[in-house]
This record gives sequence, C-alpha cells and structure tokens, in this order.
Amino acid sequence: MKNFACANCGNTVYFENVTCVKCGSTLGFDSAEQAIVAIADAGLSETTPDVPIFRKLNAGPDDVALRYCANAEFGVCNWLTPDSESHIFCKACDLNRIIPNLSEPGSLLAWRAIEHAKKRLVYSLLRFGLPFDGSASTKGPLTFDFVRNALTGHLDGVVTIDVSEADAVERERQRQQFDEPYRSLLGHLRHESGHYYWMVLVEEAGRLEEFREIFGDERDDYDAALARHHANGPAADWQEQYVSAYASAHPWEDWAETWAHYLHMVDALDTAAAEGMEGHGLRLDLRDDIYSSVTFGALMARWIPLTIAMNSLSRSMGHDDFYPFVIPEPAYDKLAFVHRMIHERIEQQPQEPAASENAQTLNLTP
Repeated sequence: MKNFACANCGNTVYFENVTCVKCGSTLGFDSAEQAIVAIADAGLSETTPDVPIFRKLNAGPDDVALRYCANAEFGVCNWLTPDSESHIFCKACDLNRIIPNLSEPGSLLAWRAIEHAKKRLVYSLLRFGLPFDGSASTKGPLTFDFVRNALTGHLDGVVTIDVSEADAVERERQRQQFDEPYRSLLGHLRHESGHYYWMVLVEEAGRLEEFREIFGDERDDYDAALARHHANGPAADWQEQYVSAYASAHPWEDWAETWAHYLHMVDALDTAAAEGMEGHGLRLDLRDDIYSSVTFGALMARWIPLTIAMNSLSRSMGHDDFYPFVIPEPAYDKLAFVHRMIHERIEQQPQEPAASENAQTLNLTP
C-alpha cells in the first residue's frame, strides 16, 4: 500500500485514520484519488438533507464536494463519496448485503475489524482496475454477507464471513486446528474473493483449458474432495505442489489460495517500496507500480529477498517467521498464471465502475 500524509501538516497517516494525530485535520479515503485526503467542513449536503459535506484542503476548481459513507456513523468506514451521487454508501460498503446485528454484544467491534480488512482488499482491486461491482462482468457484483454462526465461504459471487473470525482467540484456535500459518481476516477475504475472480477471469474469459493444465480439473466433485481433505488431511506431497496444505483439496481451492497468496505478495511489495525497504541489497524502484507495470519474474525477484530480510528481522524480535512458506516450482507457475489473468484483464481497460443499488441490511441471525 502507498504511504499517505496529511495535506495540512505532512504528518504520516494510516489507511484507517479519520483524524491527523499531529494537527487534528479531518481525514478520509478518496477512492477516486486512491489516497487519504485532508478535508474541511463545507456546510450541508444539497442531495442528502442534514448530511455534512467537505472540501479537500487546497481544493482545485475541479474538486467536488464530498461526504462520508453512511457507515462512518458506526466508526467502521472512513471512505468518502461525491455528494452529487445519490447512493449513501462508498464503493466498498456498497458491496455489503448483510452486516452484523449491532444489538448483539461485540458485533460492532467485529464489524469494524472485518471492514478494515475488506477495505484493504477493495483497495487492491481498485489498484488493479479489476471489476468488483458487476459493471464489467456478467457474473454480477462481488457481495459480502457478515453473519454470525455461518460457514465462511463463497457462492455465486457472495462472500460469507463468520463474524467470529474477527475474534482473535477463536481465529487462533482455528488456525491451530487447521494448521494454517497465515489465518487472518484479510487472508480469508482475499481467498474468498479468489473464487469470485475465478468466475470472472477464468470461466467467463474462456480460459478453462489453460486453468486445467496448471491447476487440475475443477469438475471433480467439490464436496467429496473437501470431505476427503478434512477426513484425511492434505495430499502427502502438498509442499512440492501447492502454496498451502488447503490448496491441495481441490483445483478451486488451489486457485483461491494461490490468488490470496499473490495479493499478499503484491500488497506487501507495494508497501515495502513505499517505505523504502530493501532486501539483501535489492533496491526497490519507486517508479514502478507493483500493481500494473512489473512482470511476474521481476515481482518474484523482489519478493524472495524481501521475505528473507523480513524473516531475519522477525527472528531478531523473537517471533516466528514473517513468511513461513517455500514456493515450489508448480506453485510458482500457478502464481504466474494468476498474474497473467489479472494483467490481461487490466489491458482490456475496463470501464469506470458504476455504483450498485445498495441493499445493506442488518444480520438478524440469532
């Protein structure tokens, strides 16, 4: 992720900040600019009664009035939307279908954690220029349901996240139970989004034969494959073929795990470049956009030295490895396929996403 700074005082600020801790300026994320911006009060909205609007500090003549996403009132969103638009949610929150039941203890904190992770996913999708609202795909929008006591998963574009995944203790219990070294909210969201983008980038794009040559035949019985995995564990040779143990369960899961791994790599490298971090003498060129202008070979040439440096640093602090993975050659080819599918889509120059009709509801599941 890029570095962000307060436009008023130059202080470093973070993706989730709503206030600059140095000068007190009000902040928000402008998805059109893909940056945290400092804003000042500009009265009330002309389109939405009694809603405050803002102008960017040092606004130019073409800058429009902005307002916070409606979910800002719950402290779960700091994204901005043009006041001229009729919908009340930002591009990221507009993808929500069901939110947690906020009358239940802990639900608001859980939703905040989920939203923070989801915003990082949507940020990456925006940086790639991938469709996520259905405007450039026949598969419909990427949709999110945050439900308590549900099975985390994906079905026909709908990503369901069990609210308990936001509980660090429960997540750690499941991490140990399923032997998943990188179990996180962001990891879950990236994985489940991979199932959506398999439909968009592989199935819809007519790339099934290429996919099957690399990942295997997704027509194999999915439910039976998962049942075997949970009963017998991963394939014995998974470390020689896959990015994770779970990836060996079925070609769809192999793609989703590989997709999530690729997003981890790109976002981490983008952050490392923004921070000026280097691994083993490798100088990261800030002129390159990791999301759009780097070949897969160049990306991997940067990734491996960075992970070695980060693992060494983590061990120096008495922690486990930052990156506890070794990428075997078959998994390397799968990551390259993901890279190719994304960048071929980027080259098609998709249209600017249009706002979907918001249908966000409370989750009233007991």
